[in-house]
Amino acid sequence: MFDILEADIVVFQETKIQRKDLVDDMSVCAPIRAEEGITGILCPPNSATSFAEGPDDQRIGGYPTRAQLEASFVDATTLDSEGRCVVLEFPAFVLIGVYSPAHRDETRDDFRLGFLDVLDARIRNLTAMGKRVILTGDLNISRDELDTANAEAAMRKHGYTQDDYLSTPARRIFNQLLEGGKVVGDRDHGREAPVLWDICRGFNPGRKGMFTCWEQKVNARPGNYGSRIDYVLSSLDMKNWFSDSNIQEGLMGSDHCPVYAVLKDEIAIGGKNVQTLDMMNPPGMFLDGQRQREYSTKDLLPMSGKLIPEFDGRRNIRDMFARKPSLPKSESTALPPVETNSGPEESSKASKSPPKQSLQVDGRGASTTTTGTSGESALSAGNKKRSLAETSTQRSLKRSKSGAAASAPPSASGKGQQSLKGFFKMASTTQASPAAPCSANGDSNAQIVLQPAIDLDTTPCTPSPHKDEAKIGGSTSPASTTANESAAPTSTASTQASPSQSDTSRRETGVVHDPIQSKESWSKLFTKPAAPRCEGHDEPCKTMLTKKNGMNQGRSFWMCARPLGPSGDKEKNTQWRCHTFIWCSDWNPGTMA
Repeated sequence: MFDILEADIVVFQETKIQRKDLVDDMSVCAPIRAEEGITGILCPPNSATSFAEGPDDQRIGGYPTRAQLEASFVDATTLDSEGRCVVLEFPAFVLIGVYSPAHRDETRDDFRLGFLDVLDARIRNLTAMGKRVILTGDLNISRDELDTANAEAAMRKHGYTQDDYLSTPARRIFNQLLEGGKVVGDRDHGREAPVLWDICRGFNPGRKGMFTCWEQKVNARPGNYGSRIDYVLSSLDMKNWFSDSNIQEGLMGSDHCPVYAVLKDEIAIGGKNVQTLDMMNPPGMFLDGQRQREYSTKDLLPMSGKLIPEFDGRRNIRDMFARKPSLPKSESTALPPVETNSGPEESSKASKSPPKQSLQVDGRGASTTTTGTSGESALSAGNKKRSLAETSTQRSLKRSKSGAAASAPPSASGKGQQSLKGFFKMASTTQASPAAPCSANGDSNAQIVLQPAIDLDTTPCTPSPHKDEAKIGGSTSPASTTANESAAPTSTASTQASPSQSDTSRRETGVVHDPIQSKESWSKLFTKPAAPRCEGHDEPCKTMLTKKNGMNQGRSFWMCARPLGPSGDKEKNTQWRCHTFIWCSDWNPGTMA
């Protein structure tokens, strides 16, 4: 992953990666401390002491004070209950990766503002301690009009002024944190001075359309109708540490695109130049940019991914395939001889225990079969395996059970329609009359078993002058076998009703199943209606579902399938989405020309 992204530190937010997809790749940068949450109230793994109350040599510091937490809208436990922040400390700086709450509805406003208040306090406290800070992640805030597509038109539509736009609570907190942030009126108490620098905007001042997030529901990315809400921010004294910063709008796979910042190989600290690698690893791991020792288990932090069971204690990939023998070599794996009542020759053959075969996979991935000879001593009564006699008895029971099931005659009652396909087939069998049946030669004791297909009224059968005309499925009774000796005991053909009986029964019931008509009815039921074509481009439309609260919630509609344009509105005579809109309930494919 690090090689593909050409990065040494990668920060993810809102990932849906599964545990089985994790890898234990290591970069050339290793932190010296790691914490979860912004308040310090959480505890490290396998510990009951919170990060804020831990030993001084294990604390990152800068935790919000009691007064700062009381000023927040939400308590500290709730703020850190959603896993939105990870804090890593390197010798050079403290890295904070966050996923800030988004503005969805009013029910989450208090949580969002409380999270931003405590985040602002933590960053300012770390800066006051003399530590450098890099804040990165999805902050879900756009700085000003330049970071939002068609912001002026949106403000006019909602009746906002520029001051109203900049004075929204979340945007006001964020801009007071940034150098050059637009703040309307006096700054808030405790936020008199900015402490962070927008690296990406610093390398691309005045650039329009530098967006990092697009709405997927309206396919807004091709038209670049989005906003910039992902950032890499650094302390003000780190401006000369970076050589480049930009967005990777061409990297797909999410509704966001990555934002990156490149550190120089050599940075100025305390009036002298220092190799960056020396300041990005524990002491003694790098010297003058050259590795002095490898990363070891002594450098692992309690939150390290290398400590999860998938990676902890694993030596190499060969160990994944190695399997120790289940029994020591000194013990015998022979099976006791089987006693039979055969002759001497057969008894001697049976007394020889067959060689045991085991399938073993070696480190190269090739499977080999090894064969071993049996010993003379048998296992103890408590630990020995099943004898060959027990194994053969169980296997014979299983075979006899399946064989009996296979040879058993089909039930006379049947299960009716066995599949959907049977619905479309013409009925070819009749149901047995509840009256006492008679055999082909008039014997009233003979039992006739018919396979029912549909409910038809049948008349009692009459004696047939020919014995071999009808072959009955299922098991035959002794009487019927005597009457019809030439018929097979288990015939698969079923007795068909005569045309006169079928016609009579259909006329009586008044039900006629037309397979062609039934098939067409089912096809129409499950076939999607033909999509209408949009007015602007004469292309098939796509369906969408109304989720907005109101009388139309839950209704589906057709609209132009093209992506939304840069203006954010439907356009006419352009390559972007046109004004086509049709309710699915109003669309009739039969009206198409």
